[in-house]
Amino acid sequence: MPIAFLAAALTVAAPASPSTGPAGGSAAIRARLDDPRGGLIVAAHRGCHAPAPHHGLGASVPENSRAALERCVALGVDVMEVDVRRSADGVLVILHDATVDRTTDGQGAVDRLGWAELQRLHLRLGAEGEGGDGAAVSEERLLTLDQMLALARGRILLNLDVKANIYAEVAAAVRRARMEQAIILKSEVGADTPAMAAEPTFAGVGYMPILLNPGRRADLAALLRRQTAAPAHPLGVELPRLGAAQLVQVSAAARACGVRLWVNSLWEGFAAGYGGDREALRDPDAVWGRLYRDGVSIIQTDEPEALLRYRATLR
Repeated sequence: MPIAFLAAALTVAAPASPSTGPAGGSAAIRARLDDPRGGLIVAAHRGCHAPAPHHGLGASVPENSRAALERCVALGVDVMEVDVRRSADGVLVILHDATVDRTTDGQGAVDRLGWAELQRLHLRLGAEGEGGDGAAVSEERLLTLDQMLALARGRILLNLDVKANIYAEVAAAVRRARMEQAIILKSEVGADTPAMAAEPTFAGVGYMPILLNPGRRADLAALLRRQTAAPAHPLGVELPRLGAAQLVQVSAAARACGVRLWVNSLWEGFAAGYGGDREALRDPDAVWGRLYRDGVSIIQTDEPEALLRYRATLR
């Protein structure tokens, strides 16, 4: 079967008639992201892999794929989250798991396979595009980070979820592509972590700290203030799983510091008592709307079409 989507080389061509995404492309999205009062930002977890029936897209596509990016752009998603790992021969590749077993037709650990082996694998589908045993194999193949950056350029922001201590290599790839303003890099921070947005690895690159919350007892407001203290200027702050009272406190600190908060509504949701994507599909205002009213202005979801439809109702 001919492979129509990707060449075997490290370079990749954009589709003949790519979607352009929201008006103004990635620069307009970044401008909204930079403004704490710029409205709700929608982030798609591992891309837009689930069906989007209101756009006539009834089938799934593989997570972390070219097709998932194209669907995100077509829907008008602001940010696509992708996962970055390093192959045995040092190529930065887009894949969530430590092995290729769940998401491809191959087997083995990513860091034990070279790019020559990885590029021959096909991504699996599944009902929601998340692969798994017995899931059908698609024509989509693994992408390198360089390929994903090229596909996203000018069209959508990428949140690069780095799955190993390869931050410097990922940041270097972003700088080579001159896409410092079109990506988000993150790292976990605790009470003793310096303000990471000012550290050399992340300086000049879109950066957000992920606050750690052991035992759900951390002073998240204090962590936020530490990570946003001058000269650090993170794009926002990602919250971990947290209690409702913690969200109230950290939201007040975020307003005072003029910084956005990112929360995941994945699965059962990361904010206790608010619910997750499943509940949001039944009552979006009770989940996504409540989060937004309580100070969360970036929501990552596996249901981007539904969240975008809800956002359109906001005034």
